[in-house]
Amino acid sequence: MALQNFQYDIIMREYSRRQSQVQHDLEERRKEAFIRVPRLLEIDQEVAALSARKARSLLQGESDTVEDLKKDVAALAQERRTLLRSNGFSVDYLEPHYFCPLCQDTGYVDGQKCSCFKKSEVELLYTQSNLKEILKKENFEHFSFDWYSDTMKNEATGLTARETAKRAYDTARNFVDDFDKRAQNLFLYGSTGVGKTFLSHCIASELLKTAHCVLYFSAFDLFDRLAQTAFSRKSETDPGDDFILDCDLLIIDDLGTELTNSFVSSQLFLCINERISRRKSTIISTNLKLEDFSATYSERTFSRIASNYQMLKLIGKDIRIQKIFLGGK
Repeated sequence: MALQNFQYDIIMREYSRRQSQVQHDLEERRKEAFIRVPRLLEIDQEVAALSARKARSLLQGESDTVEDLKKDVAALAQERRTLLRSNGFSVDYLEPHYFCPLCQDTGYVDGQKCSCFKKSEVELLYTQSNLKEILKKENFEHFSFDWYSDTMKNEATGLTARETAKRAYDTARNFVDDFDKRAQNLFLYGSTGVGKTFLSHCIASELLKTAHCVLYFSAFDLFDRLAQTAFSRKSETDPGDDFILDCDLLIIDDLGTELTNSFVSSQLFLCINERISRRKSTIISTNLKLEDFSATYSERTFSRIASNYQMLKLIGKDIRIQKIFLGGK
């Protein structure tokens, strides 16, 4: 996934900060070493002079002179290493100490993103997803079917709660596996505490590991954010709603718990409609029944969701309450 401009700028500003820090630290080490061992400063100046002569000789085609100058520079380098060791310094004391030696704190190696850049991408996306801490516990590795009854059944499908959960789990896995192949959306519904949010977190965790841009909002926070950008002046550095509309995956959790009004209804339609147009994936979870959802957000909104989202209903007893009775396990 290509980072949005403001995200790329955040990472590159960090590289700029690192470069400045490395240069500052190098200058401090040079001052210390030159004071303690003045000959090191002389060597530094001699190497600079020889390098300038070497450049002129190359331009003039004087190959023999160039070779002699190389030998002189090598001899000075050896003298510097000897002086550094004998005075208690490491041999690289007068060299830049990069945060990442591979890319020398540029973020790129041979025109490709360095591993440190990719790590920065993932860390940034985790932080901006609003999910950094919760995903340490809520992911596919920690998803358990033990919380779902193998006797309670969904009358419409005939499947037990556990069978329903397994089907939803498989769907979530496929959602991740096929994420880069096609645009897809999920609508998770069911009563409180049956694992809708947990399942969306599982998907988010996997996609964030591969540096996809995932944003999580409770319904209340999403509409609060949309209201702020709708009714306030946008600054040059504020990405506004673009990052909501253009992120790889948007998760809207607990839809129906916010105070619903005409603004909320219209913003929900605009958000899901725009993301469908941009072929960006969205996951919505709600405790509302389908008929109540339609009445709350309009037939038009429900029709748009029904025709573009895979609907998954989870059933069962409230897992949070089950955990309380089991001592938080």
